[in-house]
Amino acid sequence: MRIVGLTGGISSGKSTVSNLFKSHGIPVVDADVVARDVLKKGTGGYKKVVAAFGRDILLGSGEVDRSKLGQIVFSDPSKRQLLNRLLAPYISSGIFFEILKLWVKGFKVIVLDIPLLFEAKMDKWTNPIIVVWVDPETQLQRLMSRDRTTEEDAGNRINAQMSLDLKRTKADIVIDNTGSLEDLNEQFRKALFQVTRPLTWTEFWLSRQGALSALVSVILGVLACKNVYGRL
Repeated sequence: MRIVGLTGGISSGKSTVSNLFKSHGIPVVDADVVARDVLKKGTGGYKKVVAAFGRDILLGSGEVDRSKLGQIVFSDPSKRQLLNRLLAPYISSGIFFEILKLWVKGFKVIVLDIPLLFEAKMDKWTNPIIVVWVDPETQLQRLMSRDRTTEEDAGNRINAQMSLDLKRTKADIVIDNTGSLEDLNEQFRKALFQVTRPLTWTEFWLSRQGALSALVSVILGVLACKNVYGRL
């Protein structure tokens, strides 16, 4: 199995690229979706976050007000680190089980869509790594326009993440999203070609098909040995 790492920054266009992969039949494990699940009312992650941040972060329904929690952690690095520590084990487990389900289904290529791919040290499990990049000014303007927020708030959210310039130095594939949608699609097609190239032997043996082939080989080997010893 080939596990492709997809990351970027807020308002870089990563979600657009993620959806393009989905439209081409490649499954995507979205860390943001997993994170929402581990914060649902009654879960272990929910209980730890409420205990740490208080019931003021809850909506009337008892669910976590993600917008309010976001404002708290993006304006205070220590609280952001606390939230990451509390949720990291639950998110990692959730991602692992999503990968396992796709492995069982026999997918040879999957994409891990993780905003904090490098910060969470999950880049070592992915190859190749795709970074969706935009210049800082474009990123800021897009975020302000998208969320109708102030420049200060948008800047705080952007600065809370590793810079895109640093991320691009760690990438195997960089998709520059400062241009038009047509430009993005053209770069995506090139990335898709690289991502869907034939699996290496290592990737093949890590796939379900490779594991089954190995199992069949072992069984045949055992039967062959049994027949040999049976004639002695």
